[in-house]
Amino acid sequence: MNFLLIVIGLVLLVMGGHWLLKAAVDLSLKLEIPKIVIGMTVVSFATSAPELIVSVNAALEGFPDIAMGNVIGSNLANIGFVLGITVVLSSIDVERSFYKTDWPMMMIASIMLFGFVITDAKLDRLEGGMMFTFLIVFLIYLLRFQKPAVVDEVEEVGEPLSAVKLVLYLLFGGVALWGGSELLIRGAVGMARFYNVSERIIAVTVVSVGTSIPELAASVIAVLKKEKAISLGNLIGSNIFNILAVLGITSMITPITIVDAGLLTNDIYWMLAVSFLILPLVFFPKGLRLGWRDGIVLLGCYAVFVYLTVR
Repeated sequence: MNFLLIVIGLVLLVMGGHWLLKAAVDLSLKLEIPKIVIGMTVVSFATSAPELIVSVNAALEGFPDIAMGNVIGSNLANIGFVLGITVVLSSIDVERSFYKTDWPMMMIASIMLFGFVITDAKLDRLEGGMMFTFLIVFLIYLLRFQKPAVVDEVEEVGEPLSAVKLVLYLLFGGVALWGGSELLIRGAVGMARFYNVSERIIAVTVVSVGTSIPELAASVIAVLKKEKAISLGNLIGSNIFNILAVLGITSMITPITIVDAGLLTNDIYWMLAVSFLILPLVFFPKGLRLGWRDGIVLLGCYAVFVYLTVR
């Protein structure tokens, strides 16, 4: 039953995120907001909505380890699992913005999180506000100086939505996200108690992989269609938003106090290590390219992390 709750919750999160994204982009275009701005703000926040809702809801309901573990685990899954599978199926070329902007920013965000929580095992409102403010400054910098290199065009949305459909998409998207997060959290807590493991273990494995399913699906579909695979920049951007937006906003709403020490003695170090690892992988043996060997290394690292976490 707990597993079924998790599956239903994830389905609702994916559907709700899709509806919310469609409505948000359509509304932004109706308001004549430039696509470049929509891509960096509306789309980024909408695609991070499942992680945000899960973390906020978990923290409010008294499960801070799920809130923190969801983000740390999702960042690990995005790089080790999703990117690993993607480059095993098809090699990808890496843009120069990777080492000029994307990777440094991801490492700064990761180290900022590490610095805030390692001493007192807590992310308070002030620290969350600092993280979110840093994200806004970064977005302004990208929009002003780096937009051709790091921002993808927003996909064409086809026929504009009517006012009624727009409201329904926003309404059902929001309800599905919140309802999905409730079911996911109930299932995760129930599974943790059934197997007598901590909520943190379920969060950094089952929950985090589940919330990374949309990125994985997009990558595999792109490979099967022989189209350009999901870019490394998009996955890194998702990690940046997970830390600065999801944890930043969550901790501004309610401070996150870590209960399970494993998040600080194991998981966050794995997140930092795997995030750093992709820099040498991108440059060796071929510059600015990730191939199947790199994918095997990333998948191997993720498999070791999961094994050491659940054993």
